[in-house]
This record gives sequence, C-alpha cells and structure tokens, in this order.
Amino acid sequence: MRRLPVYLLVDTSGSMHGEAIEAVRNGLQVLVSALRQDPYALETAYLSVITFDSQAKQVTPLTELMNFQIPNIEANGATAMGGALTLLADCINREVVKGSAEVKGDWKPVVFLLSDGSPTDSISKGIADIKAVKTGIFVACAAGPHADTSTLKQITETVVSLDTADANSIKAYFKWVSASISVSSQKIDDKKEVSGLDELPPPPPEINIVI
Repeated sequence: MRRLPVYLLVDTSGSMHGEAIEAVRNGLQVLVSALRQDPYALETAYLSVITFDSQAKQVTPLTELMNFQIPNIEANGATAMGGALTLLADCINREVVKGSAEVKGDWKPVVFLLSDGSPTDSISKGIADIKAVKTGIFVACAAGPHADTSTLKQITETVVSLDTADANSIKAYFKWVSASISVSSQKIDDKKEVSGLDELPPPPPEINIVI
C-alpha cells in the first residue's frame, strides 16, 4: 500500500496565543473528521504534525488517519521556522518509504505550513534541506497582517494568505486543507499526483492566493 504522507507545520509562537491557537486545535479536529469520512483519504493519507516556536518539534509522527490523535499544542516563544524546515526534511527522510526497482514506495509528501509571523532563525539551511528531499505540493499560508509572505515565497511558490488569524479564517483554511488532501488522495487512486495549486479545490473567500 503506497501511502500519501501529509505534513502539517504549525506556528505555535507566542503571537498565536489565544484565539489563533484555539482555532488551530479546532481546525485539526475539523480536518481529521472530514478526512475520516473520505474512503480515498482513509486508505492512503497519513498525517504528521510539526510545531515550531522557540524550537521545532514533531508532536505527531506520520500516523494513519484512524489512529491519529489531535496533539495538545500551546502557543509561546519565538518562531523557529528554519528549524521546522530542517526537521521536516529529517522526518521525510526517516518516515517516507523510498521507491526502488522492487518497491513502489510512498507518494511524494504534501506539506501545509501555517505561520502568523516572520522567522526568528535563519531559514537558508532549512530551505536547502527541504529542496534536497522530494515533496509534492507544498502550500504555505500567511495568517494575518503580520505574516511574512516574502519569506514564505522563498520556501515555496505556492503561498496563500488570510487577512486575519481569527477563528473563522483558520477554520476555513483547515477545511480547505482537508479538501485538498481528499483531492490528492483521489488523484492517487488514478495513479496521478497533484503538482500545482490549480489542481486543488478553489480556496474559500477567506483565503487569498499570493502571486
């Protein structure tokens, strides 16, 4: 069984405290509930959550949907986004099954990153590390007016933004992520992979595409 690895990178720095981090917790619940009702996703999608504040942590290793439990996440500290990218590359190298002549291996991992600010560490090593591993679509979301879209554009060409980091916007983002994972799972059923934003479901009004 070829898996579709899905990595969710979530900014848990101090600026996410309060409504934003509560919305992320609820958004993860919405995402998992929706995916569990999708037979394609149930069969192929495996989820991992990486948080980054003063340091990056993989709070949930790659886990099949039925066994996935919402991690307990708190908001405090700085924004180690570069560290999160390096950790993501490490996790992909460790957890994603590589293909060979005998084995097909997993599908390319899809990545969704959410941040409401600018990195407080250097991201150049993280960008180099992530470019050295093969990923499928990588979507970065700038949540709220203080998020740094120019930095996110250095990480991936596929950047979206939310005008505010409030409960409604973040919930809309996670609903769209779950729909995007569903589409990716269905494409895989047809032996294809999502390669661009145009192949994902159209984003809701809360989400702007950053060009």
